[in-house]
Parts: sequence; structure tokens; C-alpha cells
Amino acid sequence: MGNIITIIPAYEPDERLIDLLKDIVAKDAGTVVMVDDGSGPEYKDIFDKACETIGEQGILLTHEVNKGKGRALKTAFSYILENMGDDLVGVVTADSDGQHSVECMGKVKEALLSSPDSLILGVRSFNKKEIPWKSYYGNKITMNFMSYVSGVTVSDTQTGLRGIPKAFMKDLLDTEGERFEFETRMLLETVDRYPIVEVPILTIYDSKENHSTHFNTFKDSFRIYKILAAKFVKYLIASVSSCVIDIILFAVFCHLLRGYFPVYYVAASTILARVISACCNFVMNYALVFRSSENKGKAAVKYVILAVLQMTASALIVTGLCKLFVSAPEVAVKIPVDLILFFLSYFIQRKFVFSSKKQ
Repeated sequence: MGNIITIIPAYEPDERLIDLLKDIVAKDAGTVVMVDDGSGPEYKDIFDKACETIGEQGILLTHEVNKGKGRALKTAFSYILENMGDDLVGVVTADSDGQHSVECMGKVKEALLSSPDSLILGVRSFNKKEIPWKSYYGNKITMNFMSYVSGVTVSDTQTGLRGIPKAFMKDLLDTEGERFEFETRMLLETVDRYPIVEVPILTIYDSKENHSTHFNTFKDSFRIYKILAAKFVKYLIASVSSCVIDIILFAVFCHLLRGYFPVYYVAASTILARVISACCNFVMNYALVFRSSENKGKAAVKYVILAVLQMTASALIVTGLCKLFVSAPEVAVKIPVDLILFFLSYFIQRKFVFSSKKQ
């Protein structure tokens, strides 16, 4: 059947970890690898009790200093792959704060056995009445932003209950991110590589108002959104670079062609500059922004079609709005229209132009 090991990273845990381990032992839920992520000597009693509770079913790995959840997971991945990898299907990661029941962990294990090449997510039902407001709104905002910039659409971006196949574990050892942002990078690494399977789980919080967590709302959120924004920033830089190239080439062609085509040099310079700058933009988007695996010829055809449609849409919409708002300056109308089309173009390029597979 294959082996699935449970990983529990823990930083300054309390009795909830002991309760979870007791339940794991009572239900014979398999081997557990715990990682003490630099909790310090004052938490030695908790980990001693944890080892006593789990007995031969458990292994404790220790960081001398706190390195973050991402590094704790990688430490566990590395240990398991080196020492327990022979019949390994994958691992299930669970939090130490009691949010994940043994029954829910079992559901994720079953899903991983059924789909051993997929990332399994144990997803909570985000009922606003039951969820701490930071988790509720944080998940909603992150979910929508992640879907837009990367195409990864999941209903619970912050879940710590995950089933990770063996092959993906190996890949994740080289993935950047040492703290909570590692789990976001894990989702992004699935694009065009690993399908995502969602398994509904119970929503368990000790208190809606006072649920304790080591997730720092500002620092960790900043790290997560920095990762998510990186691709769009690359898209922005590529677009600005292409615009600069277009202007410079236009000036150069005007200088070169003015004496040969005194009537048509402006039009000729515009076309030549735009064609070259568009080619540069295509190459940057293909190789750097979207890191596409789509056939270059197919992607180029779709890119040209999109460019023509975008230009046509801009001309028609701006013309229509200028007729509707006669007193409005044309430039004041064009800027917001082209800005909206710019964001829409990113979405279309990510989803249709440079994507060779559907997530």
C-alpha cells in the first residue's frame, strides 16, 4: 500500500500537542516526525512529554534556534527521504495547535493514496461566524490575489494540513522560503506540475476571539504578498521596458528614415518600433514572467491576436467614451481604459497565451 508519515512542526507548543499525539496513538495513525523549531529549554518538558506519549511511533528533530515553519518542514522532508523513503508515498503535514483532528488527517492520507501525484489540501469551511476575522479575511484576500497572479485557485490558501507526494517533497527541498511563506511557494510550485486535490475538513479553533498563532499578521503577510506580487512586478517591468524600447526605436527610425521617406517616415518608424518592441515583450513574458512551456509558435500567434484585440478595444472604448463625455480630455479617458486593459491582458496572457496546461 505504501507508507505515509505525519509531520508536525512545533514552535513553543502547549498541551494541545500532547492531546493530538494521544489521539494519534489511540487510533494507531502511523509514524509521526515532530520538529522542535527552536522552542528553547523552557519547552523541554513539553517535548519530553510528547516523546513519551508517542513512544516508538514518533521521532523528534530539533532546531537549536527558531528557523521558521518552512525550514522545519524541509528538515523533516530531508530526514524522511534519507531514512524512511523506501516505500514512501508521501507525507501529511499537520499543525501542533489542535486545528487538525486525526480523522481529518486520515482523510488527507486517503486522498494522497488515491492521488499519489497530487498535492492534497485539507480545506476548512470559511464560515465567517466561526473563523477568527484575521484568518477569514486573510484567506479571502490571498485566495483572490493568488488566483489572479498565478492561476492557482484554492479555497484555503493557509491550511497547514497537506498531503505531499514523495516527488514533490524532493522538489520542495530546493524551494525558497523559510517561514510561513514557504506554504505559499508550495502552492505556486504546483503550476503545470502537480494537480491540487481539496479535501473538506473540520474547522477547529480553541477560541474565535483568542486563538493563538505564531503567524505574524504584518511580517508574514508581507512575505507572502511579496512572493505573490513578484510575477506581476516582472510583468510590469517587462511592459515598461518594452515601452522604453518602443520610444527609443521610434526616435532612431525617425532620424534614419526622415531623409528617405519625408511623407511616410513617422508611420514607418511607428510600425517598425512597435513590431520590434512587441517581439521583445513577447520574449520577456514567455521566458521570464510566465516561464511558459507552451509551444513558442502557438504562444506567438495567441500573443499577436491578443495585441490586436487589445489595441482595437482601446480604440473603440476610448472613442465611445469621448463621444459620451464630450468635454473630457482624450488623454484623461485613455489612461484608465488602457490601465484596465493592461490588468486584463495580464490575466489573459497567464491563462491562455502562455499556459500550456489547465490547473
